[in-house]
Amino acid sequence: MLEASLAFLALFALSLLRVPLAFAMGIVGFAGMALKLSPSVALASVVQTLYETGAQYTLSVIPLFILMGDLVTRAGMSRELYALAYSFVGHRRGGLATSTVLACAGFGAICGSSLATTATFSKVALPEMEARGYKPGLATGAIAAGGTLGVLIPPSVIMVLYGILTNTNIGALFAAAVLPGLVAVALYAGAVAWTTWRDPEAGPAGDRASWRLRLRAARDVWAVIALFSVVLGGIYGGIFTPTEAAAVGAFGALVFAAARRAAGLRELVGVFRQTARTTAMLFAILTGALVFANYINFTTLSMDLTAFVGSFSVHPLLVVAAMVLVYLLLGCVLESISMIVLTVPVFFPLMTGLGFDPVWFGIVVVVVTEISLITPPLGMNVFVLRTLVPHVPTGVVFRGLGPFVAADVFRVALLVTVPWLSLALPRAFGLLH
Repeated sequence: MLEASLAFLALFALSLLRVPLAFAMGIVGFAGMALKLSPSVALASVVQTLYETGAQYTLSVIPLFILMGDLVTRAGMSRELYALAYSFVGHRRGGLATSTVLACAGFGAICGSSLATTATFSKVALPEMEARGYKPGLATGAIAAGGTLGVLIPPSVIMVLYGILTNTNIGALFAAAVLPGLVAVALYAGAVAWTTWRDPEAGPAGDRASWRLRLRAARDVWAVIALFSVVLGGIYGGIFTPTEAAAVGAFGALVFAAARRAAGLRELVGVFRQTARTTAMLFAILTGALVFANYINFTTLSMDLTAFVGSFSVHPLLVVAAMVLVYLLLGCVLESISMIVLTVPVFFPLMTGLGFDPVWFGIVVVVVTEISLITPPLGMNVFVLRTLVPHVPTGVVFRGLGPFVAADVFRVALLVTVPWLSLALPRAFGLLH
């Protein structure tokens, strides 16, 4: 336990010195192995980790889903989703904010990236809300919170990372995320309603759309529905694996982008370059995390934690509550990917040792890390939003996010106490026994 504690302290010290997290984890992991065993063994372990990480076929799902999300963004499908949502709920108080949440959910279903979803709707939704007199807190809060849905609603890159780190069925994780995703949308819509109930001027009602306009808007999103149906339908129908689904989705997104004349040679080069950068970042973090995790496993931290918890007569749900609290605190200083790769190798053996389902635990972890994207001082969605909308103060954004964060905390409590919400669909599809 002492060795592992010193390793985490060294890791945080390097992070405070602005050493990139991937390198910080690799340095601490290598140094720990070298001190505990020998430098030659540590070097051999790092080389093996580098090789095995790069050679894993399942990891190809990451760049493919990232490429699909980048192509979807380039094709401009977000505007059609936003128009559809607005046609149905825009006439209500806070309707534009609710439309943003709904559109973010749909866009997250084919994008898989929280930051991309936030950046996209900063450009699509915020001008509309500002033009209709929405207060900045509600407008930016709805975008930043709605962007987190890209982390949870499948396909999700972070969920793929969790599946790879824990050897959990990615298809089961995707199925398990559907109902919690719908609950998130409903609660965020409730947060908008509560905000406009307290302050009706925060989100004035718009004009009611005719059914003719609604049907036209529905026809415009056929490409989004088709892509989502093919990717997830193929996985759950047993037609192809998640990796193959990612390839099909990326190709489908390329076809739609080309059909919309949004995928010329220059645009494709930009998309591929962005995908390569994001993939390289994720692979570097993953490799560093695995090197660090190898050392942590040598320290027997997981077994020590399990034994420590077992020495107390406490209900397992109290252990989960303590773990959630740790995640919420870490979310104030770490972003979501860092939290996943740092904590899952430590907490996963503890949770499974207590008898919790790995799929259920994965959904809880992803939902909690969602919150880290919108909590101060390091809410990544907030800073992406501020970069694109510099005229709105950071404090205004965080205040506007208050009701959404409260909705998230309630959702975590609901998922922890009602595991059925996460496990019903995987069991229905035969992905769990």
